[in-house]
Amino acid sequence: MSRTPVNPARFLSDLHALRAFGGDSATKGVRRRALSEADIAARDWLARRIAEAGLEPRFDALGNLFGLAEGRSLLIGSHSDTQPEGGWLDGALGVIAALEIARAARETGGPAISVANFQDEEGRFGALTGSSVWAGKLSMEDADKLVATDGTAFVAARAALGDRVCDAVDPGRFTGFLEMHIEQGPTLHMSGEAVGVVTGIVGLRQVQVTVRGQQNHAGTTPMAHRRDAFTVAARIATALPERFANIVTPQSVWTIGHIVLHPGASSVVPGRAEFSLQWRDIDSDRLDRMEAAIMGLLSDMAAETGCEVTPERLRHDLAPMPMDAGMQAALSQAAEAVAPGRWRAMPSGALHDASNLAALMPVGMLFVPSIGGISHDFAEDTDEADLVTGLQVLAEAAARLA
Repeated sequence: MSRTPVNPARFLSDLHALRAFGGDSATKGVRRRALSEADIAARDWLARRIAEAGLEPRFDALGNLFGLAEGRSLLIGSHSDTQPEGGWLDGALGVIAALEIARAARETGGPAISVANFQDEEGRFGALTGSSVWAGKLSMEDADKLVATDGTAFVAARAALGDRVCDAVDPGRFTGFLEMHIEQGPTLHMSGEAVGVVTGIVGLRQVQVTVRGQQNHAGTTPMAHRRDAFTVAARIATALPERFANIVTPQSVWTIGHIVLHPGASSVVPGRAEFSLQWRDIDSDRLDRMEAAIMGLLSDMAAETGCEVTPERLRHDLAPMPMDAGMQAALSQAAEAVAPGRWRAMPSGALHDASNLAALMPVGMLFVPSIGGISHDFAEDTDEADLVTGLQVLAEAAARLA
Protein backbone atom coordinates (compact mmCIF):
# COMPACT_ATOMS: atom_id res chain seq x y z
CA MET A 1 0.00 0.00 0.00
CA SER A 2 1.15 3.56 -0.65
CA ARG A 3 1.91 5.83 2.26
CA THR A 4 -0.70 8.25 0.92
CA PRO A 5 -3.93 6.21 1.14
CA VAL A 6 -5.61 7.05 -2.16
CA ASN A 7 -9.27 6.27 -2.78
CA PRO A 8 -9.51 4.00 -5.88
CA ALA A 9 -13.30 4.24 -6.17
CA ARG A 10 -13.22 8.05 -6.11
CA PHE A 11 -10.35 8.07 -8.63
CA LEU A 12 -12.24 5.80 -11.07
CA SER A 13 -15.45 7.79 -10.60
CA ASP A 14 -13.69 11.03 -11.54
CA LEU A 15 -11.99 9.35 -14.50
CA HIS A 16 -15.34 8.18 -15.87
CA ALA A 17 -16.88 11.60 -15.19
CA LEU A 18 -14.20 13.30 -17.26
CA ARG A 19 -14.96 10.96 -20.17
CA ALA A 20 -18.46 12.41 -20.40
CA PHE A 21 -17.03 15.67 -21.82
CA GLY A 22 -16.88 14.92 -25.54
CA GLY A 23 -17.56 11.21 -24.98
CA ASP A 24 -18.73 9.08 -27.89
CA SER A 25 -22.09 7.53 -26.96
CA ALA A 26 -21.41 4.19 -28.67
CA THR A 27 -17.89 3.56 -27.34
CA LYS A 28 -15.52 4.58 -24.55
CA GLY A 29 -13.88 7.02 -26.97
CA VAL A 30 -13.71 10.80 -26.68
CA ARG A 31 -13.65 13.80 -29.03
CA ARG A 32 -12.16 16.61 -26.93
CA ARG A 33 -9.86 18.70 -29.09
CA ALA A 34 -7.78 21.47 -27.52
CA LEU A 35 -9.76 24.64 -26.74
CA SER A 36 -12.98 23.17 -28.12
CA GLU A 37 -16.23 23.62 -26.21
CA ALA A 38 -15.86 20.13 -24.73
CA ASP A 39 -12.25 20.80 -23.70
CA ILE A 40 -13.05 24.04 -21.90
CA ALA A 41 -16.09 22.48 -20.20
CA ALA A 42 -13.90 19.60 -18.98
CA ARG A 43 -11.34 22.04 -17.58
CA ASP A 44 -14.09 24.00 -15.83
CA TRP A 45 -15.29 20.76 -14.21
CA LEU A 46 -11.75 19.90 -13.17
CA ALA A 47 -11.24 23.39 -11.73
CA ARG A 48 -14.27 22.83 -9.50
CA ARG A 49 -12.93 19.44 -8.36
CA ILE A 50 -9.56 21.06 -7.66
CA ALA A 51 -11.20 23.74 -5.50
CA GLU A 52 -13.24 21.10 -3.65
CA ALA A 53 -9.95 19.33 -2.89
CA GLY A 54 -8.62 22.44 -1.15
CA LEU A 55 -6.23 23.49 -3.92
CA GLU A 56 -6.17 26.79 -5.82
CA PRO A 57 -7.37 26.36 -9.44
CA ARG A 58 -5.55 28.65 -11.86
CA PHE A 59 -5.80 28.97 -15.65
CA ASP A 60 -2.99 30.64 -17.56
CA ALA A 61 -3.33 32.41 -20.91
CA LEU A 62 -2.93 29.17 -22.90
CA GLY A 63 -5.58 27.22 -21.03
CA ASN A 64 -3.08 25.24 -18.94
CA LEU A 65 -4.92 24.50 -15.69
CA PHE A 66 -3.08 24.14 -12.38
CA GLY A 67 -4.32 23.06 -8.96
CA LEU A 68 -1.86 24.70 -6.60
CA ALA A 69 -0.87 23.64 -3.10
CA GLU A 70 0.59 26.32 -0.84
CA GLY A 71 4.33 26.89 -0.98
CA ARG A 72 6.80 24.53 -2.64
CA SER A 73 5.24 21.31 -3.92
CA LEU A 74 5.65 18.32 -6.19
CA LEU A 75 3.75 18.75 -9.47
CA ILE A 76 1.84 15.80 -10.95
CA GLY A 77 -0.29 15.82 -14.10
CA SER A 78 -0.66 15.39 -17.84
CA HIS A 79 -3.28 16.67 -20.34
CA SER A 80 -6.99 16.17 -21.05
CA ASP A 81 -7.29 17.16 -24.73
CA THR A 82 -7.61 14.31 -27.23
CA GLN A 83 -7.05 13.35 -30.83
CA PRO A 84 -10.03 13.80 -33.23
CA GLU A 85 -11.08 10.23 -32.37
CA GLY A 86 -9.27 9.70 -29.09
CA GLY A 87 -9.30 7.30 -26.20
CA TRP A 88 -10.69 8.02 -22.74
CA LEU A 89 -7.38 7.51 -20.91
CA ASP A 90 -4.70 9.20 -23.02
CA GLY A 91 -3.64 12.12 -20.81
CA ALA A 92 -6.82 12.09 -18.76
CA LEU A 93 -5.46 9.25 -16.61
CA GLY A 94 -2.48 11.32 -15.49
CA VAL A 95 -4.62 14.36 -14.69
CA ILE A 96 -7.14 12.46 -12.56
CA ALA A 97 -4.39 10.46 -10.83
CA ALA A 98 -2.76 13.78 -9.91
CA LEU A 99 -6.05 15.09 -8.54
CA GLU A 100 -6.61 11.99 -6.41
CA ILE A 101 -3.07 11.92 -5.00
CA ALA A 102 -3.13 15.65 -4.19
CA ARG A 103 -6.57 15.33 -2.59
CA ALA A 104 -5.60 12.26 -0.55
CA ALA A 105 -2.41 13.95 0.61
CA ARG A 106 -4.36 16.95 1.91
CA GLU A 107 -6.88 14.73 3.67
CA THR A 108 -4.19 12.73 5.48
CA GLY A 109 -1.64 15.44 6.21
CA GLY A 110 0.67 14.17 3.49
CA PRO A 111 3.15 16.06 1.33
CA ALA A 112 2.28 19.14 -0.71
CA ILE A 113 1.12 18.02 -4.17
CA SER A 114 -0.02 20.28 -7.03
CA VAL A 115 -1.91 19.30 -10.19
CA ALA A 116 -1.24 20.21 -13.85
CA ASN A 117 -3.45 19.81 -16.92
CA PHE A 118 -1.53 21.09 -19.95
CA GLN A 119 -3.18 22.41 -23.10
CA ASP A 120 -2.92 21.05 -26.66
CA GLU A 121 -0.57 18.18 -25.94
CA GLU A 122 -2.16 16.29 -28.83
CA GLY A 123 -1.26 18.90 -31.42
CA ARG A 124 -4.47 20.42 -32.73
CA PHE A 125 -2.39 23.57 -33.19
CA GLY A 126 1.18 22.36 -32.73
CA ALA A 127 2.53 19.66 -30.45
CA LEU A 128 2.83 19.91 -26.67
CA THR A 129 1.80 23.54 -27.18
CA GLY A 130 0.82 24.44 -23.62
CA SER A 131 3.86 22.93 -21.96
CA SER A 132 6.17 24.26 -24.69
CA VAL A 133 5.19 27.84 -23.91
CA TRP A 134 5.18 27.27 -20.13
CA ALA A 135 8.69 25.77 -20.36
CA GLY A 136 9.98 28.67 -22.45
CA LYS A 137 10.62 26.57 -25.56
CA LEU A 138 7.99 28.41 -27.61
CA SER A 139 7.08 32.09 -27.32
CA MET A 140 3.47 33.16 -26.92
CA GLU A 141 3.94 35.25 -30.06
CA ASP A 142 4.92 32.20 -32.08
CA ALA A 143 2.20 30.07 -30.47
CA ASP A 144 -0.41 32.61 -31.53
CA LYS A 145 0.68 32.13 -35.15
CA LEU A 146 -0.24 28.42 -35.05
CA VAL A 147 -3.27 27.39 -37.11
CA ALA A 148 -5.21 24.12 -36.89
CA THR A 149 -5.93 22.08 -40.02
CA ASP A 150 -9.52 23.36 -39.92
CA GLY A 151 -8.24 26.94 -40.20
CA THR A 152 -8.77 27.89 -36.55
CA ALA A 153 -6.01 30.16 -35.24
CA PHE A 154 -4.63 29.44 -31.78
CA VAL A 155 -4.90 33.10 -30.77
CA ALA A 156 -8.61 33.08 -31.66
CA ALA A 157 -9.28 29.75 -29.94
CA ARG A 158 -7.70 30.78 -26.65
CA ALA A 159 -9.80 33.95 -26.60
CA ALA A 160 -12.66 31.61 -25.55
CA LEU A 161 -10.98 31.30 -22.13
CA GLY A 162 -12.23 34.81 -21.35
CA ASP A 163 -12.02 35.85 -17.72
CA ARG A 164 -10.78 32.43 -16.60
CA VAL A 165 -7.21 33.55 -17.29
CA CYS A 166 -5.13 34.40 -14.19
CA ASP A 167 -1.49 35.22 -13.59
CA ALA A 168 1.07 32.83 -15.00
CA VAL A 169 2.28 30.04 -12.73
CA ASP A 170 5.97 30.18 -11.80
CA PRO A 171 7.71 26.83 -12.50
CA GLY A 172 10.15 27.64 -9.69
CA ARG A 173 7.53 26.79 -7.07
CA PHE A 174 7.71 23.07 -7.96
CA THR A 175 10.33 20.55 -6.81
CA GLY A 176 9.73 18.14 -9.71
CA PHE A 177 7.13 16.67 -12.05
CA LEU A 178 5.58 13.20 -12.27
CA GLU A 179 3.36 12.05 -15.13
CA MET A 180 1.42 8.80 -15.35
CA HIS A 181 0.21 7.67 -18.76
CA ILE A 182 -1.05 4.64 -20.61
CA GLU A 183 1.82 2.99 -22.50
CA GLN A 184 0.13 3.41 -25.92
CA GLY A 185 2.03 0.31 -27.04
CA PRO A 186 1.78 -3.46 -26.52
CA THR A 187 4.82 -4.25 -24.34
CA LEU A 188 3.28 -4.25 -20.84
CA HIS A 189 0.03 -5.89 -21.95
CA MET A 190 1.83 -8.68 -23.81
CA SER A 191 4.21 -9.35 -20.90
CA GLY A 192 1.48 -9.29 -18.25
CA GLU A 193 3.35 -6.62 -16.29
CA ALA A 194 1.57 -3.98 -14.23
CA VAL A 195 3.65 -0.83 -14.74
CA GLY A 196 6.62 0.56 -16.63
CA VAL A 197 9.14 3.05 -15.26
CA VAL A 198 10.09 5.34 -18.15
CA THR A 199 13.82 5.78 -18.77
CA GLY A 200 13.52 8.40 -21.49
CA ILE A 201 11.21 9.95 -24.09
CA VAL A 202 11.99 9.70 -27.80
CA GLY A 203 12.95 12.65 -29.94
CA LEU A 204 10.77 13.69 -32.86
CA ARG A 205 11.35 15.47 -36.14
CA GLN A 206 8.76 16.31 -38.77
CA VAL A 207 8.64 17.82 -42.23
CA GLN A 208 5.84 18.81 -44.56
CA VAL A 209 6.68 17.57 -48.06
CA THR A 210 5.18 19.18 -51.16
CA VAL A 211 5.36 17.37 -54.51
CA ARG A 212 4.58 19.53 -57.55
CA GLY A 213 3.91 17.66 -60.77
CA GLN A 214 1.54 18.45 -63.65
CA GLN A 215 -2.21 18.56 -63.23
CA ASN A 216 -3.84 16.93 -66.26
CA HIS A 217 -6.79 14.99 -67.69
CA ALA A 218 -7.15 11.48 -66.22
CA GLY A 219 -8.55 10.00 -69.43
CA THR A 220 -6.39 11.51 -72.14
CA THR A 221 -2.93 11.74 -70.55
CA PRO A 222 -0.84 8.65 -71.37
CA MET A 223 0.76 7.00 -68.36
CA ALA A 224 4.25 7.49 -69.75
CA HIS A 225 3.71 11.24 -70.05
CA ARG A 226 2.27 11.87 -66.58
CA ARG A 227 3.91 13.76 -63.75
CA ASP A 228 1.49 12.48 -61.11
CA ALA A 229 2.24 14.08 -57.74
CA PHE A 230 0.47 11.32 -55.80
CA THR A 231 2.45 8.55 -57.51
CA VAL A 232 5.66 10.30 -56.48
CA ALA A 233 4.41 10.68 -52.91
CA ALA A 234 3.52 6.98 -52.84
CA ARG A 235 6.95 6.03 -54.18
CA ILE A 236 8.58 8.07 -51.42
CA ALA A 237 6.49 6.29 -48.78
CA THR A 238 7.32 2.81 -50.07
CA ALA A 239 11.04 3.59 -50.52
CA LEU A 240 11.59 4.72 -46.92
CA PRO A 241 12.10 1.22 -45.41
CA GLU A 242 14.91 0.45 -47.85
CA ARG A 243 16.61 3.81 -47.27
CA PHE A 244 16.43 3.27 -43.50
CA ALA A 245 17.51 -0.39 -43.58
CA ASN A 246 21.05 0.08 -42.21
CA ILE A 247 20.15 2.96 -39.89
CA VAL A 248 17.13 2.11 -37.76
CA THR A 249 16.44 -0.30 -34.90
CA PRO A 250 13.15 -2.07 -34.09
CA GLN A 251 12.32 0.90 -31.83
CA SER A 252 12.71 3.48 -34.63
CA VAL A 253 9.43 4.61 -36.21
CA TRP A 254 8.29 6.86 -39.05
CA THR A 255 4.82 7.87 -40.20
CA ILE A 256 3.05 9.61 -43.06
CA GLY A 257 -0.18 10.46 -41.30
CA HIS A 258 -1.70 13.27 -43.34
CA ILE A 259 -1.82 13.74 -47.11
CA VAL A 260 -3.75 16.20 -49.31
CA LEU A 261 -4.04 16.00 -53.10
CA HIS A 262 -4.78 18.94 -55.39
CA PRO A 263 -7.24 19.41 -56.96
CA GLY A 264 -8.66 16.25 -55.37
CA ALA A 265 -10.92 15.16 -58.24
CA SER A 266 -11.34 11.59 -59.51
CA SER A 267 -10.86 12.55 -63.17
CA VAL A 268 -7.80 14.75 -62.70
CA VAL A 269 -4.18 13.66 -62.42
CA PRO A 270 -3.03 15.31 -59.15
CA GLY A 271 -0.70 18.20 -59.79
CA ARG A 272 0.26 18.63 -56.18
CA ALA A 273 0.56 16.36 -53.15
CA GLU A 274 1.31 17.57 -49.64
CA PHE A 275 2.07 15.14 -46.82
CA SER A 276 3.56 15.06 -43.35
CA LEU A 277 6.56 12.85 -42.62
CA GLN A 278 7.46 12.27 -38.98
CA TRP A 279 10.24 10.15 -37.50
CA ARG A 280 11.10 9.26 -33.89
CA ASP A 281 13.95 7.61 -32.05
CA ILE A 282 15.57 7.68 -28.62
CA ASP A 283 19.01 8.43 -30.15
CA SER A 284 19.83 11.90 -31.55
CA ASP A 285 22.53 10.62 -33.90
CA ARG A 286 20.10 8.12 -35.41
CA LEU A 287 17.55 10.90 -35.93
CA ASP A 288 20.26 12.80 -37.85
CA ARG A 289 21.01 9.78 -40.04
CA MET A 290 17.33 9.16 -40.71
CA GLU A 291 16.96 12.80 -41.73
CA ALA A 292 19.91 12.55 -44.12
CA ALA A 293 18.35 9.45 -45.68
CA ILE A 294 15.01 11.23 -46.10
CA MET A 295 16.56 14.28 -47.75
CA GLY A 296 18.57 12.05 -50.07
CA LEU A 297 15.44 10.16 -51.08
CA LEU A 298 13.49 13.36 -51.77
CA SER A 299 16.33 14.69 -53.93
CA ASP A 300 16.65 11.42 -55.85
CA MET A 301 12.90 11.22 -56.43
CA ALA A 302 12.79 14.75 -57.81
CA ALA A 303 15.62 13.94 -60.24
CA GLU A 304 14.01 10.66 -61.39
CA THR A 305 10.48 11.98 -61.92
CA GLY A 306 10.90 15.59 -63.01
CA CYS A 307 8.64 16.71 -60.19
CA GLU A 308 9.60 19.38 -57.68
CA VAL A 309 9.88 17.87 -54.17
CA THR A 310 10.20 20.39 -51.34
CA PRO A 311 10.48 19.64 -47.60
CA GLU A 312 9.58 22.22 -44.95
CA ARG A 313 10.45 21.77 -41.28
CA LEU A 314 7.40 21.80 -38.97
CA ARG A 315 7.99 23.62 -35.66
CA HIS A 316 11.03 22.97 -33.51
CA ASP A 317 12.69 19.59 -33.14
CA LEU A 318 11.99 17.66 -29.95
CA ALA A 319 15.20 16.10 -28.67
CA PRO A 320 15.32 12.72 -26.92
CA MET A 321 14.92 13.35 -23.20
CA PRO A 322 16.19 11.03 -20.45
CA MET A 323 14.19 10.95 -17.23
CA ASP A 324 15.76 12.13 -13.96
CA ALA A 325 17.72 9.37 -12.20
CA GLY A 326 16.26 10.20 -8.78
CA MET A 327 12.73 10.13 -10.15
CA GLN A 328 13.39 6.78 -11.83
CA ALA A 329 14.74 5.37 -8.56
CA ALA A 330 11.68 6.51 -6.59
CA LEU A 331 9.30 5.08 -9.18
CA SER A 332 11.24 1.80 -9.36
CA GLN A 333 11.20 1.41 -5.56
CA ALA A 334 7.48 2.20 -5.51
CA ALA A 335 6.79 -0.27 -8.32
CA GLU A 336 8.61 -3.05 -6.46
CA ALA A 337 6.74 -2.22 -3.26
CA VAL A 338 3.28 -2.21 -4.88
CA ALA A 339 3.73 -4.72 -7.74
CA PRO A 340 6.82 -6.80 -6.90
CA GLY A 341 8.33 -8.49 -9.95
CA ARG A 342 5.59 -7.10 -12.23
CA TRP A 343 7.25 -3.98 -13.60
CA ARG A 344 10.01 -3.02 -16.02
CA ALA A 345 12.14 -0.04 -17.03
CA MET A 346 11.37 1.06 -20.59
CA PRO A 347 11.61 4.00 -23.01
CA SER A 348 8.60 5.97 -24.22
CA GLY A 349 7.95 5.92 -27.95
CA ALA A 350 5.31 8.64 -27.58
CA LEU A 351 5.87 12.31 -26.79
CA HIS A 352 4.67 13.73 -23.49
CA ASP A 353 4.61 17.07 -21.69
CA ALA A 354 7.27 15.66 -19.35
CA SER A 355 9.85 16.06 -22.14
CA ASN A 356 9.34 19.84 -22.06
CA LEU A 357 9.31 20.10 -18.27
CA ALA A 358 12.65 18.27 -18.01
CA ALA A 359 14.32 21.59 -18.85
CA LEU A 360 12.75 23.14 -15.73
CA MET A 361 12.86 20.49 -13.01
CA PRO A 362 13.48 16.78 -12.31
CA VAL A 363 10.94 14.70 -14.25
CA GLY A 364 9.72 11.10 -14.04
CA MET A 365 7.09 9.05 -15.88
CA LEU A 366 5.11 5.90 -15.17
CA PHE A 367 3.22 3.70 -17.67
CA VAL A 368 0.29 1.34 -17.21
CA PRO A 369 -0.67 -1.28 -19.85
CA SER A 370 -2.72 -0.51 -22.96
CA ILE A 371 -4.97 -3.41 -23.95
CA GLY A 372 -3.74 -4.65 -27.32
CA GLY A 373 -1.36 -1.71 -27.50
CA ILE A 374 -4.17 0.43 -28.97
CA SER A 375 -4.27 4.22 -28.47
CA HIS A 376 -5.37 7.32 -30.43
CA ASP A 377 -8.52 5.32 -31.20
CA PHE A 378 -11.95 4.87 -29.61
CA ALA A 379 -10.93 1.28 -28.76
CA GLU A 380 -8.20 2.46 -26.35
CA ASP A 381 -8.63 0.84 -22.92
CA THR A 382 -6.88 -0.43 -19.77
CA ASP A 383 -8.13 -2.83 -17.11
CA GLU A 384 -9.34 -0.84 -14.11
CA ALA A 385 -7.20 -3.01 -11.81
CA ASP A 386 -4.14 -1.81 -13.75
CA LEU A 387 -5.29 1.80 -13.48
CA VAL A 388 -5.53 1.46 -9.70
CA THR A 389 -2.14 -0.24 -9.46
CA GLY A 390 -0.60 2.62 -11.39
CA LEU A 391 -2.27 5.13 -9.08
CA GLN A 392 -0.88 3.35 -6.01
CA VAL A 393 2.64 3.20 -7.46
CA LEU A 394 2.53 6.90 -8.35
CA ALA A 395 1.26 7.81 -4.88
CA GLU A 396 4.04 5.75 -3.25
CA ALA A 397 6.66 7.44 -5.45
CA ALA A 398 5.25 10.88 -4.68
CA ALA A 399 5.48 10.17 -0.95
CA ARG A 400 9.12 9.09 -1.36
CA LEU A 401 9.99 12.18 -3.38
CA ALA A 402 8.05 14.77 -1.40
